[in-house]
Amino acid sequence: MLVMNTATRDRYDAHVADDAHGLLGTQDSNDEAIYVFVYGTLRAGEINDVTYAAERHGIEAPVYVGTTSLGGRLYDFGDYPGMVFDAAAGDGHDAGRVIGDVYRIAAALVPVLDEIEAVYPGEAGLFVREMHDVACEGATYPCIVYPVSEAAVRQLPRIAGGDWVTYRLARDGSAA
Repeated sequence: MLVMNTATRDRYDAHVADDAHGLLGTQDSNDEAIYVFVYGTLRAGEINDVTYAAERHGIEAPVYVGTTSLGGRLYDFGDYPGMVFDAAAGDGHDAGRVIGDVYRIAAALVPVLDEIEAVYPGEAGLFVREMHDVACEGATYPCIVYPVSEAAVRQLPRIAGGDWVTYRLARDGSAA
């Protein structure tokens, strides 16, 4: 994960231009809702809070839908977590749940989130942008989710309980 800075501005601008040319798929209509499931530093109050990211870029504020969980496992990368979906569970790994929040977002925020997650068209990276159906507050939403691969977490500690915010607060509080 990275925070937007001048060193990444040119790459970001190129990415925005690509998305303006339809690389976001069919979700470019202002009437069509785009949803995102955030489980780590994009959560409220965290370093890359999705609402603050929108505000910093002059983009319409995301609308909080609710808190829910997805089947998967959460791992500690130090400054941020990475999620592996349960579909990748196996090889002795227990299935689990990852806690996160669903937001309705403006299409203009997608490239900003891609930049934070270091997801660039045609480039392999730690995180990928995927679409998953997420049940929340009695409805199912097609959400953007940024997971990592099973290979990326082989030597990392698993976050018991699947909640980054709770884990980070306990971890950082005990380090003080």
